[in-house]
Amino acid sequence: MTRALEVESHDTATEDTGPSRTDESAPDELFTFQELARLDEALTMSSRETGLRFTLYIGDLGPRTRVQAEEMHARSGGNPLEAVLIAVSPGQKVVEVVTGAGAGRRLPDRACALAVLSMTTSFANGDLIGGIINGLRQLSDQAGHPATLRH
Repeated sequence: MTRALEVESHDTATEDTGPSRTDESAPDELFTFQELARLDEALTMSSRETGLRFTLYIGDLGPRTRVQAEEMHARSGGNPLEAVLIAVSPGQKVVEVVTGAGAGRRLPDRACALAVLSMTTSFANGDLIGGIINGLRQLSDQAGHPATLRH
């Protein structure tokens, strides 16, 4: 029995990575239930297949986008060495992918850059959810299964 196959569905939002809204809109007005379900399924499957913990942040990253994304990654819970944060700031037109040291060995910068390119292409066509899901699939495929599951 391996731990990678026992990964449970998880809430990807934490106090630090939850949506940051300044207006009075309720969070459930940002995305439909179906969109949220698709994102949750994609995050859960990526985590299950790779043994890495994938998290997602969608919202403003402030003026220092990379620094903010790295700080969120460090506070995301679990083992940050085996974690991957995808931070998307549609208003700033920025995507940051932050990997821990262990995840980074399986997801080199080039693989992350290709996933970001795929995501931004979808974003340019107005498909935020589809772009994120496709990016997660690409990152999962690149990372492969954890060493304990490889034959």
